[in-house]
Amino acid sequence: MTVPVVGAPMANVSGGRLTAAISAGGGLGMLGAGSAVSAEWIRAEGAIAAAGGRPYGIGLMAWSVRERPEHLEAVLELRPALVSLSFGDYTPYVAPLQAEGITVATQAGTVADAREAIDAGVDVIVARGAEAGGHGRNAVGTLPLLQAILELTDLPVLAGGGISGARGLAAVLAAGAAGGWIGTAFLTCVEGLISDPIAQRVIEADETDTVYGTVFDAASRAGWPDEFGGRALRNAYFDQWEGREQELKADDTGHTDYVDGTKAADVTRASIYAGQGVGAINGRPMAAEVLDGFAGYRDYLKAALNGGAK
Repeated sequence: MTVPVVGAPMANVSGGRLTAAISAGGGLGMLGAGSAVSAEWIRAEGAIAAAGGRPYGIGLMAWSVRERPEHLEAVLELRPALVSLSFGDYTPYVAPLQAEGITVATQAGTVADAREAIDAGVDVIVARGAEAGGHGRNAVGTLPLLQAILELTDLPVLAGGGISGARGLAAVLAAGAAGGWIGTAFLTCVEGLISDPIAQRVIEADETDTVYGTVFDAASRAGWPDEFGGRALRNAYFDQWEGREQELKADDTGHTDYVDGTKAADVTRASIYAGQGVGAINGRPMAAEVLDGFAGYRDYLKAALNGGAK
C-alpha cells in the first residue's frame, strides 16, 4: 500500500473490478460479499480482484455467514490478504481464517464492541463511526470512537466514517489510526457496480441528505439484525415507512414496492447506502483518481507539523 486507505466492502458496489482498481491504485480494495450473493459469485469476483497480483480483501457479515457457511468456504479457498467479519457473532470464524494466513478485521461501533474484538483475537479493529454509510451502529461519532479505541489497544485501528478526502485522512492518521476505512468516496467510481441513476442521485446529494434506520432492512427481508441499522440517502420510501418498520416486515405490498424499485434503480424507492461524506462526491471518477486525492494527506500532515494550515 502506498496510500493508507482500505476500500470498505460495499455490497452491490464493490465487485472484483473496483476491488482490483483500489489495490492497483495504492490502497487495499475489498470485495463486498452481500448476503444475497452466491459462493460462486465470491469465487468469480475474487478471481477478478486477484488477477492483478496485488493484495485485496473480502468483507462478510457474521449473521449471514451463519446462514450461508459456503460464503466462508469460498473465502478460505481464495485466501485474500484481509477478511472483515462484522455484525453478529464472528468469533467462530477468526481462528480458521488466521490459520490460512489471513488477517482478520472487524468493525466496532462502540468501545464495548472493540473489547469483544480484542477478546476474540482479531488482528485489526475498524473504528466505524456513526457518520459512516451502510450498516453499523449509530452510537458514537468517528473521532471520539477512534480516540477511545486507540487508548484501549495496541492493535492496528482503521478509522471509518465521514472521511471524504485528504484532510479527513490526515486527521485520523494524526490521531493514531493506521489508515482510513473508506466507502462513500468510492461509491460512484466507474469500476463499481452502481448504476447511472443511483450514481447521479449520490452526486446530487449533500451532507445533510442521509438518514439512519432499519426501514430498508425491513423492506428487503434480507435478514439483517435490528441491532444494526444502516445510513442511506433519504427518499420517499424511507419517509413513508419510518416508524412503521415492524408493520413493513409483514407488508407484502411494501416489500414488493421496494424490490421493484431496487430492480428499476428508482431513487425514490431503492436503498442507496452512503455516509455523511457524500456531499464531497461530484462525479464518476476512476478509483485511482480518488486515491490520488487521498494521497494529499501528506501535505496536510506536514502543514500541521509546521504549525499552519495548508
